[in-house]
Amino acid sequence: MKISRISPSESLPLPFFGTSVPAGFPSPADDYIESGLDLNEYLVKHPSATFLARASGDSMTRAGILDGALLIVDKSITPKSGHVVIAAINGELTCKILDIEHRLLRAANPSYPSIALDDEMDLLIEGVVVHAINPMMKLA
Repeated sequence: MKISRISPSESLPLPFFGTSVPAGFPSPADDYIESGLDLNEYLVKHPSATFLARASGDSMTRAGILDGALLIVDKSITPKSGHVVIAAINGELTCKILDIEHRLLRAANPSYPSIALDDEMDLLIEGVVVHAINPMMKLA
C-alpha cells in the first residue's frame, strides 16, 4: 500500500457540469459548465490530517474499495466500530472494517478471514477512510 500526504495549499479546480449525467437513456446535451470544482475542497475536510493510500487486493470489494482504489484517509476522525480504517499491525498496513466490540478487523469480502486483535499485537489505527476513488473497470 502506497501512502502520500495532502498539501493544504494545493488547489486543483476542474470544470464541473452542473447537471447529472444519466447512466440510463441519453438526455439532451448540456454545454453549460456551472463552476470549477476543487477536488481537495470537496474530498478533504482536514488537510493537515489527511493522507492518500492506494488499495491493493480484493478484500474490501463489498465496501466499494476495488483493487487500485485511491483512498482518502483522515487521521483526525476518532475510529469507531463500522469505520473502514487503515491499520498498522506489527508494522504492516491493511485496510479493514473496525469491529471494536468483537476486537476484530473485518474484510469486506467473505473469501477473507477477519483479523483477531489481541494484546500481543502492535496495532496502530493510522486513520479512517473517508472516500475511495476507484479505477474504471475494463469491460471486454
